[in-house]
Amino acid sequence: QVHFVESGGGLVQPGGSLRLSCKDGGNVFSIDSMGWYRQAPGKDREFVAFIRTGGKTGYGDSVKGRFTITRDIAKNTVYLQMNNLKFEDTAVYYCYGGFSALPSWWGQGTQVTVTS
Repeated sequence: QVHFVESGGGLVQPGGSLRLSCKDGGNVFSIDSMGWYRQAPGKDREFVAFIRTGGKTGYGDSVKGRFTITRDIAKNTVYLQMNNLKFEDTAVYYCYGGFSALPSWWGQGTQVTVTS
């Protein structure tokens, strides 16, 4: 069984910050990547960020310079620090685990709403 548990979503004003967490609940397969996608209403799922076992990170163009992905290996947890949030960041954020930065398994998602 492979599962990921997200937390940290909520309501925030434009310009504000949130930190999402994703805990790897224990997997049969030794994944080498974890990351985040997001999906806004009526839109396709969009890549946000990944982090690989060696520490390499990558970001979607729309979040570069505002979002930072980090990990705590001891806690099997990945974090997404989101700063300077904009209305267009409103979406359900999905954590994933997989290989070579690509998703194989998904979490259930956590809602982030940027509203004034």
